[in-house]
Amino acid sequence: MRLDGKVAVVTGAARGIGAATALALGRAGARVAALDVDAPGAEAVAKAVVGLGAEAVALRTDVTAAAEVQHAVEAVAGRWGRIDALVNNAGGFPRMRRSEEITEAEWDEILRLNVTSVFLCCRAVLPVMRRQRSGRIVNLSSVVVRGGPVLTALHYAAAKAAVLGITRHLARELAADGITVNAVAPGTTATERVLAARTPEESRRLAATIPAGRFGAVEEIADAIVFLASDAARYVTGATLDVNGGLAMA
Repeated sequence: MRLDGKVAVVTGAARGIGAATALALGRAGARVAALDVDAPGAEAVAKAVVGLGAEAVALRTDVTAAAEVQHAVEAVAGRWGRIDALVNNAGGFPRMRRSEEITEAEWDEILRLNVTSVFLCCRAVLPVMRRQRSGRIVNLSSVVVRGGPVLTALHYAAAKAAVLGITRHLARELAADGITVNAVAPGTTATERVLAARTPEESRRLAATIPAGRFGAVEEIADAIVFLASDAARYVTGATLDVNGGLAMA
């Protein structure tokens, strides 16, 4: 799958799945905008993409702040004249909690990071994609809302379920404009955050419950994202691609 000449925006690009996705898009020939609140991390990823022979730019962006999102999108469109793909990867949660331990402030924070960010980024790129009559939006959900046995936290599960609702609504709304909207629902993936959240023994026990016998690699999630961002997926919209080693089968 090639994305030569395409322009892709990746949020949460400084590490983990976001960084792997930015690199995979660069390998496929796309010009990549790496957005993250971690400016040095985003710069390092953009530099790595350039090292692959692709164009890239890093933009320090808080994707929960509408003005910063709008500024980043305008900067990308101004630099390259178009935006062909948006990967809404930014999200996550700080720690596993029992539901009764979640404060209202933490609830609001997690929904803002995982849901409001998706809304703000989609809203910002849609005028560009509508003018082009083309575009690919890929949202990151999670196995936790796909029937898998992994227990994380209530606010995170609610947020990732909302991402699927956004995906399906926008897929119907935008199909006539040539814009596809899909989701990827990763299983437990060996990111720094995931590995730090559990002891090595807990990670081994969890991996043993996965039919594939291991956690996913960030590159495996990135490959699925690149497929949905490519013309190979031009007739796929409103879908959720489960990448979980058989942990949940919908």
